[in-house]
Amino acid sequence: MGKTKVIAIEGIDGSGKSVQFARLKDSLEAMGHSVEAREYPVYTSYFGSHVGEYLSGDAGVKADTVDGKSMALWFALDRWEDMKNHRDGQYDYMLINRYVLSNGVYQSIRDIDLGRPDLVDWVFDLEYNHFGLPKADLFLFYDVAPSQAGENVMKKGFRDYVGGEKKDVYESSGGIQQRARAKYLETVERRDDIAVIQCMGASGFRTIDDIAAETMTVLKERNFI
Repeated sequence: MGKTKVIAIEGIDGSGKSVQFARLKDSLEAMGHSVEAREYPVYTSYFGSHVGEYLSGDAGVKADTVDGKSMALWFALDRWEDMKNHRDGQYDYMLINRYVLSNGVYQSIRDIDLGRPDLVDWVFDLEYNHFGLPKADLFLFYDVAPSQAGENVMKKGFRDYVGGEKKDVYESSGGIQQRARAKYLETVERRDDIAVIQCMGASGFRTIDDIAAETMTVLKERNFI
Protein backbone atom coordinates (compact mmCIF):
# COMPACT_ATOMS: atom_id res chain seq x y z
CA MET A 1 0.00 0.00 0.00
CA GLY A 2 1.43 3.38 -1.01
CA LYS A 3 2.25 6.29 1.26
CA THR A 4 -0.52 8.67 2.20
CA LYS A 5 0.17 12.20 0.98
CA VAL A 6 -0.15 14.64 3.87
CA ILE A 7 -1.32 18.19 3.10
CA ALA A 8 -1.76 20.71 5.92
CA ILE A 9 -3.87 23.85 5.68
CA GLU A 10 -2.43 26.90 7.46
CA GLY A 11 -3.14 30.60 7.93
CA ILE A 12 -3.88 33.24 10.51
CA ASP A 13 -7.26 33.22 12.25
CA GLY A 14 -10.03 34.22 9.84
CA SER A 15 -8.09 33.47 6.67
CA GLY A 16 -10.75 31.10 5.32
CA LYS A 17 -8.81 27.90 6.06
CA SER A 18 -11.84 25.82 6.99
CA VAL A 19 -13.68 26.71 3.78
CA GLN A 20 -10.69 25.79 1.60
CA PHE A 21 -10.06 22.66 3.69
CA ALA A 22 -13.58 21.45 2.90
CA ARG A 23 -13.34 22.46 -0.76
CA LEU A 24 -10.06 20.62 -1.23
CA LYS A 25 -11.45 17.48 0.39
CA ASP A 26 -14.46 17.58 -1.94
CA SER A 27 -12.24 18.18 -5.00
CA LEU A 28 -9.90 15.28 -4.22
CA GLU A 29 -12.81 12.94 -3.55
CA ALA A 30 -14.48 14.03 -6.79
CA MET A 31 -11.27 12.95 -8.57
CA GLY A 32 -11.69 9.48 -7.08
CA HIS A 33 -9.17 9.77 -4.24
CA SER A 34 -9.76 8.61 -0.67
CA VAL A 35 -9.27 11.38 1.88
CA GLU A 36 -8.72 11.32 5.64
CA ALA A 37 -9.58 14.71 7.18
CA ARG A 38 -8.38 15.92 10.58
CA GLU A 39 -8.76 19.30 12.26
CA TYR A 40 -6.93 20.67 15.29
CA PRO A 41 -7.32 21.33 18.12
CA VAL A 42 -9.79 18.54 18.86
CA TYR A 43 -11.71 20.39 21.53
CA THR A 44 -13.62 17.28 22.65
CA SER A 45 -10.42 15.36 23.46
CA TYR A 46 -8.57 15.39 26.79
CA PHE A 47 -5.66 17.56 25.69
CA GLY A 48 -7.73 19.56 23.21
CA SER A 49 -10.27 20.49 25.86
CA HIS A 50 -7.49 22.00 27.95
CA VAL A 51 -6.23 23.91 24.90
CA GLY A 52 -9.76 25.30 24.54
CA GLU A 53 -9.76 26.41 28.17
CA TYR A 54 -6.46 28.23 27.69
CA LEU A 55 -7.66 29.88 24.47
CA SER A 56 -10.92 31.01 26.07
CA GLY A 57 -9.33 31.97 29.38
CA ASP A 58 -11.89 29.85 31.25
CA ALA A 59 -9.19 27.94 33.13
CA GLY A 60 -8.10 31.12 34.87
CA VAL A 61 -4.96 31.14 32.71
CA LYS A 62 -4.86 32.54 29.20
CA ALA A 63 -2.93 30.92 26.36
CA ASP A 64 -0.99 34.10 25.67
CA THR A 65 0.45 34.13 29.20
CA VAL A 66 1.71 30.52 29.29
CA ASP A 67 5.37 30.01 28.36
CA GLY A 68 5.80 29.05 24.72
CA LYS A 69 7.17 25.52 25.12
CA SER A 70 4.46 24.55 27.61
CA MET A 71 1.69 25.87 25.34
CA ALA A 72 3.24 24.18 22.30
CA LEU A 73 3.30 20.90 24.22
CA TRP A 74 -0.47 21.00 24.83
CA PHE A 75 -1.14 21.45 21.10
CA ALA A 76 1.35 18.69 20.23
CA LEU A 77 -0.16 16.26 22.74
CA ASP A 78 -3.62 16.87 21.27
CA ARG A 79 -2.35 15.80 17.84
CA TRP A 80 -0.35 12.89 19.23
CA GLU A 81 -3.45 11.53 20.97
CA ASP A 82 -5.64 11.97 17.90
CA MET A 83 -3.12 10.44 15.47
CA LYS A 84 -2.93 7.13 17.30
CA ASN A 85 -5.41 5.59 14.86
CA HIS A 86 -3.70 6.92 11.72
CA ARG A 87 -2.36 4.21 9.39
CA ASP A 88 -0.04 5.31 6.61
CA GLY A 89 -1.32 4.19 3.23
CA GLN A 90 -4.89 3.62 4.39
CA TYR A 91 -5.97 6.74 2.46
CA ASP A 92 -4.57 8.46 -0.62
CA TYR A 93 -4.47 11.82 1.16
CA MET A 94 -4.63 13.11 4.69
CA LEU A 95 -5.80 16.72 4.93
CA ILE A 96 -5.08 18.55 8.18
CA ASN A 97 -6.61 21.87 9.20
CA ARG A 98 -3.84 23.47 11.34
CA TYR A 99 -0.79 21.37 12.02
CA VAL A 100 2.79 21.59 13.27
CA LEU A 101 3.57 24.85 11.47
CA SER A 102 0.82 26.81 13.20
CA ASN A 103 1.98 25.55 16.59
CA GLY A 104 5.52 26.79 15.97
CA VAL A 105 4.32 30.11 14.61
CA TYR A 106 1.76 31.02 17.27
CA GLN A 107 3.93 30.02 20.23
CA SER A 108 6.66 32.33 18.90
CA ILE A 109 4.86 35.64 18.37
CA ARG A 110 2.78 36.37 21.47
CA ASP A 111 3.53 39.47 23.53
CA ILE A 112 5.47 37.47 26.12
CA ASP A 113 7.60 35.89 23.36
CA LEU A 114 8.92 39.17 21.97
CA GLY A 115 12.70 39.31 22.04
CA ARG A 116 13.03 35.56 22.57
CA PRO A 117 14.23 33.00 19.98
CA ASP A 118 11.31 31.57 18.06
CA LEU A 119 10.16 27.99 18.59
CA VAL A 120 9.39 26.96 15.01
CA ASP A 121 12.30 24.53 14.61
CA TRP A 122 11.88 23.27 18.19
CA VAL A 123 8.20 22.48 17.57
CA PHE A 124 8.96 20.61 14.33
CA ASP A 125 11.53 18.52 16.21
CA LEU A 126 9.08 17.92 19.09
CA GLU A 127 6.15 16.82 16.94
CA TYR A 128 7.98 14.97 14.16
CA ASN A 129 10.99 13.44 15.89
CA HIS A 130 9.85 13.00 19.50
CA PHE A 131 6.13 12.26 19.08
CA GLY A 132 6.60 10.67 15.66
CA LEU A 133 3.69 12.49 14.02
CA PRO A 134 3.37 12.12 10.22
CA LYS A 135 5.43 14.69 8.36
CA ALA A 136 3.43 16.99 6.13
CA ASP A 137 4.46 16.67 2.50
CA LEU A 138 3.14 20.18 1.92
CA PHE A 139 1.81 23.07 3.98
CA LEU A 140 -0.59 25.39 2.17
CA PHE A 141 -0.42 28.86 3.75
CA TYR A 142 -3.48 30.98 2.93
CA ASP A 143 -2.19 34.53 3.08
CA VAL A 144 -4.65 37.28 4.02
CA ALA A 145 -4.45 40.81 5.44
CA PRO A 146 -4.96 40.65 9.25
CA SER A 147 -7.55 43.45 9.11
CA GLN A 148 -9.72 41.45 6.69
CA ALA A 149 -9.18 38.22 8.61
CA GLY A 150 -10.44 39.86 11.80
CA GLU A 151 -13.79 40.54 10.15
CA ASN A 152 -14.07 36.86 9.16
CA VAL A 153 -13.48 35.68 12.72
CA MET A 154 -16.72 37.32 13.84
CA LYS A 155 -18.63 35.39 11.17
CA LYS A 156 -17.73 31.98 12.62
CA GLY A 157 -20.82 31.89 14.82
CA PHE A 158 -21.20 30.00 18.08
CA ARG A 159 -18.22 27.92 19.17
CA ASP A 160 -18.32 25.69 22.24
CA TYR A 161 -14.76 26.25 23.38
CA VAL A 162 -15.26 30.02 23.80
CA GLY A 163 -18.88 29.67 24.91
CA GLY A 164 -20.47 31.87 22.27
CA GLU A 165 -19.93 34.08 19.25
CA LYS A 166 -16.73 35.77 20.36
CA LYS A 167 -13.01 35.71 19.70
CA ASP A 168 -10.55 33.55 21.57
CA VAL A 169 -7.37 34.89 23.20
CA TYR A 170 -5.29 34.75 20.01
CA GLU A 171 -8.04 35.93 17.67
CA SER A 172 -8.70 39.04 19.76
CA SER A 173 -5.12 40.29 19.49
CA GLY A 174 -4.45 42.21 16.29
CA GLY A 175 -0.77 42.34 17.15
CA ILE A 176 -0.58 38.57 17.38
CA GLN A 177 -2.27 38.12 14.01
CA GLN A 178 0.07 40.59 12.30
CA ARG A 179 3.12 38.94 13.82
CA ALA A 180 1.79 35.48 12.97
CA ARG A 181 1.49 36.43 9.30
CA ALA A 182 5.02 37.82 9.33
CA LYS A 183 6.36 34.65 11.01
CA TYR A 184 4.58 32.42 8.49
CA LEU A 185 6.10 34.37 5.59
CA GLU A 186 9.52 34.37 7.25
CA THR A 187 9.33 30.59 7.64
CA VAL A 188 8.28 30.20 4.00
CA GLU A 189 11.64 31.67 2.99
CA ARG A 190 13.62 28.91 4.69
CA ARG A 191 11.49 25.83 4.09
CA ASP A 192 10.61 24.22 0.77
CA ASP A 193 7.54 22.38 2.10
CA ILE A 194 5.33 25.49 2.29
CA ALA A 195 3.36 27.03 -0.59
CA VAL A 196 1.67 30.43 -0.31
CA ILE A 197 -1.89 30.82 -1.59
CA GLN A 198 -2.71 34.54 -1.99
CA CYS A 199 -6.24 35.23 -0.77
CA MET A 200 -6.28 38.99 -1.35
CA GLY A 201 -7.02 40.81 -4.58
CA ALA A 202 -7.09 44.48 -5.53
CA SER A 203 -10.51 45.01 -3.96
CA GLY A 204 -10.27 42.67 -0.96
CA PHE A 205 -10.81 38.95 -0.61
CA ARG A 206 -10.66 36.89 -3.78
CA THR A 207 -13.62 34.60 -4.33
CA ILE A 208 -13.72 31.18 -2.73
CA ASP A 209 -13.69 29.62 -6.21
CA ASP A 210 -10.60 31.59 -7.27
CA ILE A 211 -8.68 30.58 -4.17
CA ALA A 212 -9.75 26.95 -4.55
CA ALA A 213 -8.64 26.97 -8.19
CA GLU A 214 -5.21 28.35 -7.24
CA THR A 215 -4.91 25.63 -4.62
CA MET A 216 -5.42 22.95 -7.25
CA THR A 217 -2.94 24.66 -9.57
CA VAL A 218 -0.27 24.66 -6.84
CA LEU A 219 -0.89 20.98 -6.10
CA LYS A 220 -0.57 20.12 -9.79
CA GLU A 221 2.64 22.15 -10.12
CA ARG A 222 4.11 20.28 -7.17
CA ASN A 223 2.95 16.90 -8.53
CA PHE A 224 0.59 16.20 -5.66
CA ILE A 225 -2.34 15.45 -7.96
